[in-house]
Amino acid sequence: MSDLGLKVEGLYKQYRLGVIGADTLKEDIKLTFAKLRGKSLSDVYKIDGNDRMVGDSEYVWALQDINFEVKKGEILGVIGKNGAGKSTLLKILSKVTGPTKGSIKVNGRIASLLEVGTGMHPELTGRENIFLNGAILGMTKKEIKVRLSEIIEFSGIGKYLDTPVKRYSSGMKVRLGFAVAAHLDPEILIVDEVLAVGDAEFQKRCIGKMNDVSKNEGRTVLFVSHNMASIMELCDRALLMQDGKVHSTGKVSDIIPLYLSAFKAEEITSDLSKIKTRVGNGKVQFNEINTLDLSDNKIDFCLSGQGLKFRIKLKISDADFQGKLHVSMNFVDDNDISIFHISNSVTNGLEFEIDKTKEYVLIDCVINKLPLNSGVYKFHLFCSNTQEIFDEISFAGALKVEGGNFFPSGKLPSPKVTKVLVENSWTNLS
Repeated sequence: MSDLGLKVEGLYKQYRLGVIGADTLKEDIKLTFAKLRGKSLSDVYKIDGNDRMVGDSEYVWALQDINFEVKKGEILGVIGKNGAGKSTLLKILSKVTGPTKGSIKVNGRIASLLEVGTGMHPELTGRENIFLNGAILGMTKKEIKVRLSEIIEFSGIGKYLDTPVKRYSSGMKVRLGFAVAAHLDPEILIVDEVLAVGDAEFQKRCIGKMNDVSKNEGRTVLFVSHNMASIMELCDRALLMQDGKVHSTGKVSDIIPLYLSAFKAEEITSDLSKIKTRVGNGKVQFNEINTLDLSDNKIDFCLSGQGLKFRIKLKISDADFQGKLHVSMNFVDDNDISIFHISNSVTNGLEFEIDKTKEYVLIDCVINKLPLNSGVYKFHLFCSNTQEIFDEISFAGALKVEGGNFFPSGKLPSPKVTKVLVENSWTNLS
């Protein structure tokens, strides 16, 4: 195992619903109060009713037959939908909880950043917590002092260092937690998606630091994130989890498309026929809309730069419909400010000729490269001819966008800076 940082074989984790003995005291208390309120234990554990349940019993598999290995100096991205088992896996690797069965071989010490404030005593100051965490990792006081100035500088909370951690904001706790975990020489660094709490500048510094400890110091990193741009920029390989199992592992460029296609769309906004808050004479009405990838698979989110299509189903209610149709979509931000507008009459320079003998017609709107940064965007729908408004629905649906590989660099500007991404090139003429 000289070249391996971590190896997991046949790992299983089973929970018995309703029995005290959760991962943490906090979860035990939560479960106890839920039972006193008569709340369903399935609701407490957010069980989907899939094959993770053991027959009709009160047992559930959180993880099943997990096998993978990570080499020294490698950064493995762990991705998957909420509830896929990512956090449970990291808790077992970090020894927060134990496995039901299976083996874990670790080459060195592990430092973890799983939740905001994890591993920090709230009554102790930031400085005292640095020494506490170092001692837990087996470092001497002298060794910690050597790294102290680097930790303080990286965290950026120097003037609050002698303040009790319980008075820190979530962002300050994340800053200190990551600085401690990354600078106290663990051979393996495990980082859950808590970095999303920090600001964009600090996230960038964290990614740079993880790259540095991996490439230059030969340390192993496990990184969990829903930000695909960060996964693509940082990770060598990715592990995709689904329903408590390893769906697939491999190159990031191969696994991320599987991440998009492995999950069924929730179709929250697909049925438009029941929407009553609409404007128009109703001769033609929006009946259904679905978001698809370019292979016609339904998706419930997409990546920046991804190709996708909106499949729109229209109902023709008027036998005298003239057969020409203008359809448009207007994408807006949280303040209902238009981000961009697309329509067939502008793009194609003409209106659709529709067969008026049909009750329903299908129209595809294809976007070859989605120019949106990460975020959730709502859209309005509109259809008319040159004389009449047939149907108009405000806030007809939403599109969830994750950071993706829009630019060749794999990087994206902060969503706080810009929502729209524009293809561009730079040339040094000197």
